[in-house]
Amino acid sequence: MNKRIISLDDIISNEEYGNIRSSKRKEMIEFKKFRRLDVGPVISLYFESRDTMIYQIQEMAFVEKITREELGEELTSYNPLVPNGRELTATMMIEIDDPLRRKVFLSRLGGVEEKVKIVIGGFEIYAEYEKDIDRTTSDGKASAVHFLHFNFTDEMVEAFKDKRNIIQIGIDHEAYGHLSIVSDRVREELVKEFT
Repeated sequence: MNKRIISLDDIISNEEYGNIRSSKRKEMIEFKKFRRLDVGPVISLYFESRDTMIYQIQEMAFVEKITREELGEELTSYNPLVPNGRELTATMMIEIDDPLRRKVFLSRLGGVEEKVKIVIGGFEIYAEYEKDIDRTTSDGKASAVHFLHFNFTDEMVEAFKDKRNIIQIGIDHEAYGHLSIVSDRVREELVKEFT
């Protein structure tokens, strides 16, 4: 069995989780600190891992009072976001507090999920996006949340690991063009997914 796949054995009961929830939250805030990258002023990528997905499932089960035995659908939904050893996965969030400004901004951002890329050592790796539901409407309005996969070859992984290479993550949408440089600390954290 794939050791990356999350099974019911990885999930504890809501009662057990309630006892450690506060400390687990602090642990995850620390863990996620170097797994977030802002690309421009309002879009952030949160790079996922097996641990972040287990945390999401535990939190959802706890808040929505879903028992372990009822979590089959959640496991099916979240497992595809666990990196497979040759990919990075990210939740991309468009974060605008003002509802009117957010609505106007999203209305111009259709297809943004197709325009996210990692640039490294001569490679451009465009994200593949979850197609479970259409995240851009027919009138061109984007969703505020997208789930992305960046698939790597062995050569790309080596380029990512090589600290002589600058890693950039960019969005080249006509209404939102931004590029961010990945720090060495973030690189060190994300490289753990390539095992």
